Amino acid sequence: MALFVLGALALAGLAMAVGGRGDPLAVHGYIVLAFSLGLGFVVLSALFAPEPPESRLSEYYDDPTRVGIILSLAWAVAGMFVGVWVAALLAWPELTFVDSAWASFGRLRPVHTSGVIFGFGGNALIATSFHVLQRTSRARLPDQFSPWFVLIGYNLFCLIAASGYLIGVTQSKEYAEPEWYADIWLVIVWVAYFVLYIRTLQRRKEPHIYVANWYYMAFILVVAVLHIVNNLAVPVTFGHAKSYSLFSGVQDAMTQWWYGHNAVAFFLTSGFLGMMYYYLPKRAGRPIFSYRLSIISFWGITFMYMWAGAHHLHYTALPQWVQTLGMTFSLVLLVPSWASAGNALATLNGAWHKVRDDATLRFMMVAAVFYGLSTFEGSFMAIRAVNSLSHYTDWTVGHVHAGALGWVAMITFGSLYALVPWMWKTERMYSPRLIELHFWLALAGTVVYVFAMWNSGIIQGLMWRTYNDSGTLAYSFIDSLVAMHPYYIARAFGGLLFLTGAVVCCVNVAMTIRMARHARKAEAGGDVPLYGQAGAAQAGE
Repeated sequence: MALFVLGALALAGLAMAVGGRGDPLAVHGYIVLAFSLGLGFVVLSALFAPEPPESRLSEYYDDPTRVGIILSLAWAVAGMFVGVWVAALLAWPELTFVDSAWASFGRLRPVHTSGVIFGFGGNALIATSFHVLQRTSRARLPDQFSPWFVLIGYNLFCLIAASGYLIGVTQSKEYAEPEWYADIWLVIVWVAYFVLYIRTLQRRKEPHIYVANWYYMAFILVVAVLHIVNNLAVPVTFGHAKSYSLFSGVQDAMTQWWYGHNAVAFFLTSGFLGMMYYYLPKRAGRPIFSYRLSIISFWGITFMYMWAGAHHLHYTALPQWVQTLGMTFSLVLLVPSWASAGNALATLNGAWHKVRDDATLRFMMVAAVFYGLSTFEGSFMAIRAVNSLSHYTDWTVGHVHAGALGWVAMITFGSLYALVPWMWKTERMYSPRLIELHFWLALAGTVVYVFAMWNSGIIQGLMWRTYNDSGTLAYSFIDSLVAMHPYYIARAFGGLLFLTGAVVCCVNVAMTIRMARHARKAEAGGDVPLYGQAGAAQAGE
C-alpha cells in the first residue's frame, strides 16, 4: 500500500514538474518527486525483513508517535530559529543577505509562523493524539498504514508550504498561505486522519469516550471544514502555482478571519486542551477536578468560538452588526475558556508539592495560567473601544505570543517530557536538570517577549492617536518606529531565550533515546490494551 501511494505521489510530482516548467509549481513537483522516491527506497529496504510476530496486534502501535515527537522538535528548532531571525531583522534590518529575495522579512515571516504552528504544533498534536487515543480507548490503531500516511503526508504539506514561501508562492492569507495544490493534498491527509480516529474509537474496549478525545476530534473535524471553505480558489491553470480566491472584497476578509480565528480556536486551543486533559492529570497523579465542567467547557468553546472571528475586522467595511456579534461572542467566550483553565489548576489541588519539585508538571501548570491570561486578554481586546487602540500595533503580537509561547509551547513541552520516557521505556528523562533549565529559559523568554510587545504596542497606539493643538498628528510614523527600537531588541532577546530552551529540549530528548537504546530496558511485551493487564490502565481512562 505504501509503495502504491508513493508511486502515485511520484507520478503527481512528475506531472507538476513537467506541466509547471518555468513556474514555481515545477520546483514543488521536483520536491514531491524526490520525497516520494526517497521514502520509496526506505520502504523497499524493509520489504524483505522478517515478518513481525502476531503478538504485536495485542500491543499499542507507538512507532508513529515516536517519529512524530522527533519531527515536532525538529520543526520547533527550525521555526523558532527563523522567528529569532525575523525579530532581529526588525531591530537590525541589515541582518539579511543582500539581493536575496528569499531572505526578506515578507518571505521568512510565514516560514516562522507555519513552522511553529503547523510543523511544531501540528506534529505534536498528531503524535500525542495517537498516544492518548489508544490509551483512553484501550484499542490499537486499526492498521499500520494510515497513521504513517497521516504523519508523513502532513509533513510533506509542511515542507511544500515552507519551501513555497521562500520562492514567493503564497495566497497572502494569514495561516493559510499555501497554494491550491498543497491545500488539496492537506484535505486528503486530514480526511484520512479523521477516518483513522473514528475507526479506532469504533474498536475501543473502554465504553466511555474520554474528554480529551472530544477535543482532539473537534480539532480534526473543524479544521477540515475551515480549511476547505477558506481555501476555495480557482487556479490560473493547472500548470501554474497561482490561484484566485472564490471570494472577493469584504466577503473574502470575513471568510479569512472566520478561518483565522477558528484556526486559533480549534488548532491552537481545542487540540492542546485535549493534550492538557490527559497529560496534566496523569503527571499530577490526580483525577480531573470536575469532569462535568470539562464537558461543559468543551461545548461552550465549540459553539462560542465559531462566531468570534469578526472582531479582527473592527472599523472596516464589515457591517457594524457583524462586528458587534463578533465582539459579543468574544466576551462570552471568556466563560468556557476560564472554566478549562480553572479546571486544570484545581486538578493540581493536593499536588502542588509536585509542581514545586517537577519541572515537567510546572510546564503544564504555567501553560494553564497563560491560557487563562491570554483568553482574558483576547476577550478584552475584542471590545471595539479597546481594539481602536490595539489594532495594527505590537500589542496584538504580544497577545498572540502569550498564547503561542505561554500556552501552546509550554503545554507541548510538558506533555513531550512526560511522553518521551513512556515511548522509549525509560524511568525518566536523561537529565531533570536540563528540564529545569529549559523551563526557566522558556518562562523568561516568554515574559521578556510579551512584556516588550505589550509596551511597544500601547506606545504605538497612543503615539498614532496623539494630536497637537492645531489638530494634526503630534508624531510621524517614523517617530513611532524609532520609539519601538529598544522593544524590538528585547523581543529578539526573548525569542533567543525561548529558542535556546528548545535546543536544550532536543538535546535532552536525544540523550534520553540514546540512554534507552544503551540500557536495553524496554519491556518485551510493551503496553497491552486489554482489561486486567498490568500497566494497561492509565489516568483518565
